[in-house]
Amino acid sequence: MTIQIPEKVAFIIGELYKNGYEAFAVGGCVRDSILGRTPQDWDITTSAKPLEVKKIFGRTIDTGLKHGTVTVMLDKEGFEVTTYRVDGAYEDNRHPKDVSFTSDLEEDLKRRDFTINAMAYNEQAGLVDIFGGLKDIKSRMIRCVGNAGERFDEDALRILRAVRFSAQLGFDIDEQTCEAMTSKADHLKNISAERIQTELVKLLVSDHPEYIDKAFKLGLTNVFLPEYDAIAGLETHSPKHIYTVDVHTQKALQAVEAVPALRLAMLMHDFGKSKTKKTDSDGRTTFKNHAQVSAEMARRILRRLKFDNDTTDKVTRLIRWHSMKYNPEPASARRAINRVGRDIFEDFLKVQTADLLAKSPDIIEDGLKLLKEKELLYRQIIDEGQCFEIKMLAVNGRDLIQAGLKEGPMLGKILEQLTEAVIDDQALNTKEQLIQKALDMEEKIKD
Repeated sequence: MTIQIPEKVAFIIGELYKNGYEAFAVGGCVRDSILGRTPQDWDITTSAKPLEVKKIFGRTIDTGLKHGTVTVMLDKEGFEVTTYRVDGAYEDNRHPKDVSFTSDLEEDLKRRDFTINAMAYNEQAGLVDIFGGLKDIKSRMIRCVGNAGERFDEDALRILRAVRFSAQLGFDIDEQTCEAMTSKADHLKNISAERIQTELVKLLVSDHPEYIDKAFKLGLTNVFLPEYDAIAGLETHSPKHIYTVDVHTQKALQAVEAVPALRLAMLMHDFGKSKTKKTDSDGRTTFKNHAQVSAEMARRILRRLKFDNDTTDKVTRLIRWHSMKYNPEPASARRAINRVGRDIFEDFLKVQTADLLAKSPDIIEDGLKLLKEKELLYRQIIDEGQCFEIKMLAVNGRDLIQAGLKEGPMLGKILEQLTEAVIDDQALNTKEQLIQKALDMEEKIKD
């Protein structure tokens, strides 16, 4: 098998060989090349020690000398070159206590997580595939190198990585690997929230975000996202909702574009249904205020997983408003934009569309027509510069103070009331009319 190695990678490998050392492209770049995907990074492994690598190349960065990694710089582009190594004992289900260098490529490859990531290649030796990675690629299988339980004891993050690779590649997971994932799931408690977050997002923005259900069935979400377990199998008993909440969630994930905030919103948009479910005397299920409850749950989850403030704010707002109903009429649409926020309104429409597509097929066609009307109306409002928020009023607080209104909390309330009035009637948005209306409001409040 021939793999097209980039010129700079081939140069680094060639220079190491010229100086009497072995060197190979290794890991994900080899896997992706075989799959016909474009590798994001090209990692190189070598029998040369870090200081020996530094002597060969003019510009290097000491990325991680303790673990054998040197970054070789070529024309402002960096390539990680790591010495063959053997990991010492793992004490925290994540990091080896120490590492030792070796001159044996097989020793280096056997410490890696999955067979598809344990292949090496160079133009001199061709593909080195000791553990059957090529076979597993052809059979579309994720399988651990050696004993799966040992691999997960070493680094519990590999448990989530298995699901993530499965979702990214559309591969199944080997039965023995699955069994070890379930038995070692509790080790995920030892993994940092930041690492969990990274793997979760990669899974969600993959071609198969619905594979979050694999994580559930293997007992993984129970450790890092128990809120998902609470909606699994939850019945809705509604003509519009013919799926259980978890299946609806999976379909909604598939229906929205692969943007982290959107996929996170669809993952958690109905988490609150587990806490708000009530059954009427006629057997009809209701979930009153589930959107608000889901938003608050999402905020706690996102903070727990150390998401940044911008993502947390955007996702929780999208969830809070995801089920909001309004008419395809100018005033109603302007009020919706005011409530949701101009900055996320287009994403809000995408969320509502994905939510609809995950409901009963009987209502989808009419629902899409209605959403299209709303989208066109939204764009008309924006294009025409129609007023839907305080800062778009023809007056501001200073204008009202100059007109005689007192400064203070009351002023803010009056501005909000003026905005509501203008949302209903755009013709009111003139300085003269709004000042007079504000003065009238102040008088009524005094009375």
